[in-house]
Order: sequence, then structure tokens, then C-alpha cells
Amino acid sequence: MSRTAIATDSNSGITQSRAKKSGVFVLPMSFQVNDKQYYEEIDLSQKDFYKLISDSKTTVSTTQPSPKELTDFWRNILKDYDELVYIPMSSGLSSSCTTASFMAKDFGGRVHVVNNQRISVTQYQSVMDAAAMASQGIPGKKIKKRLEEEKLESSIYIMVNNLKYLKKGGRITTAGALIANVMNLKPVLQIQGEKLDAYSRCRGIKAAKESMLDAMHKDFDSRFKEYVENGEMTLMYSYSDMPGDEVDRWKKEIESSFPGFKLRGEPLSLSIGCHIGPGSLAIACSKITK
Repeated sequence: MSRTAIATDSNSGITQSRAKKSGVFVLPMSFQVNDKQYYEEIDLSQKDFYKLISDSKTTVSTTQPSPKELTDFWRNILKDYDELVYIPMSSGLSSSCTTASFMAKDFGGRVHVVNNQRISVTQYQSVMDAAAMASQGIPGKKIKKRLEEEKLESSIYIMVNNLKYLKKGGRITTAGALIANVMNLKPVLQIQGEKLDAYSRCRGIKAAKESMLDAMHKDFDSRFKEYVENGEMTLMYSYSDMPGDEVDRWKKEIESSFPGFKLRGEPLSLSIGCHIGPGSLAIACSKITK
């Protein structure tokens, strides 16, 4: 039986310490902050990141791993494994997946790059599903096939607390951000596969939470009804630099709205955080791939 390693990038939200406990490997993403480069969870914590971007003069951008960083990462893993399955963030949100697929050609079939259209907590779930399959002896090529077959079976809804970060990224005009903030509008964004789109505009956090819960109920009653009935759906919550009591309140609201589901909560990955800023809440679901 071949030994198959499971690897991902930190866009999954999996920390280095969690990776070690789970037996997976995580390539830290890099961020350009003004003229300095940082690596997620290496020399850039969640707390430090949001402190940096709170300064209006700070410019932050995400950068994909260099080909050398990526291939060195793979080669180091392959010293102890026969093959590896690499699960980067969605190809629709970054070119890193395309780059990885190209670089994998030099590894003689030992590296399987999965394009399963996910990011943050849903990407996290894909990694855990892949690790479970690898532990059962399922080969990398088949793990990749199964994950890609079910790549669209997930949803994320995110409440944006302050539009200035979307404005800095050019996703909304200055006037639009100013008007929305004055009116206390909280946009809810959705990530479905490779697309990041607007879902609703709500007056205040309470309305935004209700909109996200309603959206997830609609998904559970339609797109994912069969999976829910078969116990094949995971339900997750997430947040960006939100006070602990607010996060706990959001968790309890989801538990009340979806009784019987075991929730997993994780901070949103910094690749999302740099575009939406602190104070955001999210709800997500993902089909368990076996």
C-alpha cells in the first residue's frame, strides 16, 4: 500500500500546529505589507495582521507561492511519502492552483493537485476528507477525482462589517462605502464554487445574521436536501477578528437555528480577511466526501 500525504495552503485556515496534530502539511501563504513580506502563521498572526491593516496608510496584498517555494515544499514531503495530494485555494479566486497543476507535471505522477473550488473553512473540510480517505489506503489519484466530483457541494455566506476594506481592494467605490457605512448597511457575500458575489444588503448585524441563516436553510432545503437527510453535510461558522463573546453568540444562534448539527468554528483565512477586514461573521457548509 502506498503512503499518500495530504497537503494544502494556509488559505484553508489550518494552522501549523493543527496541521501537525492532523497529520497534514500546510504551505504558509505570503502577504506583502507595504514593502515587507510576511508568511501566515510563521511571522504573521491573525492578531498582528488585523492590527497592520487597521492603519489606513498600510497597503496589504496577497501573493502566491513562488514555484521554488512550492516545489521545495512538495519535495520535502515526498522524502517520506510515495505520493501527495495538494489542495490549494479555488482556481477561481487565485492563479495558484493553475501554477501548482503546471509544476506537478515535473513530479512523474506523484503529485495530484485538486481543483475543488474551495477556500477557508470549506477548503479545510476538503483537507480533512482527503486525510480520512488517505488513511483508508485510497490512492491519491482517486482522492483527487472524488474531491473534484463534489467540488460545488458547499456554500459560504459572509457578513462584511466595514466596507472600507472592500473599497481599498477596488471592489466598491469610495462613495458607495461611505453611504453604506453611514446607513449601517452590512453586505452579505456568498462564495459558491469559484465565484464571490453579493448576496444581500442588510441594515445592521442582526438583519445580516438572519439573512445568512435564511440562506443556509434554503440551501439545506433544496441543493443539499439529500445530503442533509443522509447525514453527509458539515456545518461551520467563521469570523475575522471578532470579540469572543460575539463569536459565541453567533455559534449559539446557529445551533438554535440548526439543532442536531455539530458545529466547527475557525477564523476566516487571512486571504479573505485582507479583503473584508475585521468584525465579520460567516456560516458555511460542505458535503463530506468519502
